[in-house]
Amino acid sequence: VGEQVSLKCSFKSSSPISESLTIDWTYRPVTSGQMETIFHYQSVPYLTTVGKFKDRISWVGNVAKGDASIAIQSPVMTDNGTFMCSVRNPPDV
Repeated sequence: VGEQVSLKCSFKSSSPISESLTIDWTYRPVTSGQMETIFHYQSVPYLTTVGKFKDRISWVGNVAKGDASIAIQSPVMTDNGTFMCSVRNPPDV
């Protein structure tokens, strides 16, 4: 609580990394609420502009190194939940 936390995500692809590569981070609260997208990447990071993580997520990954990690500033207990990272690099599935 209160310190920056890193959410690690790594990937490997049999296709070269291209501008088509996308990364989506989603979050579902412990209380089984709605899943929401909290981060999107396609060529550049798109930080969420709404919701509980607004202004608290930063991109710390490096797609050239297979790293799709993000960081959350000032986490609180109510942030507890399931965080999922999804990486797509067409045509690799």
